[in-house]
Amino acid sequence: MSGIDAKKIRTRHFREAKVNGQKVSVLTSYDALSARIFDEAGVDMLLVGDSAANVVLGRDTTLSITLDEMIVLAKAVTIATKRALVVVDLPFGTYEVSPNQAVESAIRIMRETGAAAVKIEGGVEIAQTIRRIVDAGIPVVGHIGYTPQSEHSLGGHVVQGRDASSGKLIADARAVEQAGAFAVVLEMVPAEAAREVTEDLSITTIGIGAGNGTDGQVLVWQDAFGLNRGKKPRFVREYATLGDSLHDAAQAYIADIHAGTFPGEAESF
Repeated sequence: MSGIDAKKIRTRHFREAKVNGQKVSVLTSYDALSARIFDEAGVDMLLVGDSAANVVLGRDTTLSITLDEMIVLAKAVTIATKRALVVVDLPFGTYEVSPNQAVESAIRIMRETGAAAVKIEGGVEIAQTIRRIVDAGIPVVGHIGYTPQSEHSLGGHVVQGRDASSGKLIADARAVEQAGAFAVVLEMVPAEAAREVTEDLSITTIGIGAGNGTDGQVLVWQDAFGLNRGKKPRFVREYATLGDSLHDAAQAYIADIHAGTFPGEAESF
């Protein structure tokens, strides 16, 4: 069962869940069909992530996805969602120029998609921007540790928060909280470091490759349910093998056509 007991989840429910020691569940979603299923299943937060660039659009990195593309996907998710809180990523290039640019981008997302919050990558260096978005009346989820939009400057998919960089992780987490974010994603950081951050903060921490000491977890749904049949990150647990099921179903469909058994009487007028 879900950690949050509410007919319609709001940001305040995440604060209450943390106080009560309730774990929260988060999945990505980029379309109406998956959003409806996950919402009915009881997922607390649906993230329209810029990971859509990889798992929906087939691109190598998240850097190329545009705000217009994110908005189209987010509209589909919010239309299908009744209970979960929908959060949309601010994609690369939509907030780095200035806080004003970030606010304008966040306003577009909120106005055009019906989402409840935006997510933004970065810590200390982005705190002023988070504050400006929050001051505009828009809830924010932070994202620290490994930040995919900075993969080139970080040197690739490298675990963050080890040894000397653990102090930066704490500083980033505190900056995000103080700037007004109601939750923060911790990606690819050591489990103990993520636990320390979680204990230090009063806002919800959501882990991905950060151990189970965080307040909640998020996975890309195509990884978690086996639709992505390529190499999976170490932190992914596969709960289904949808890719194999779709492959087998497609072969069965092709076979029926070749055999002349589809459509049959039941599928004909």
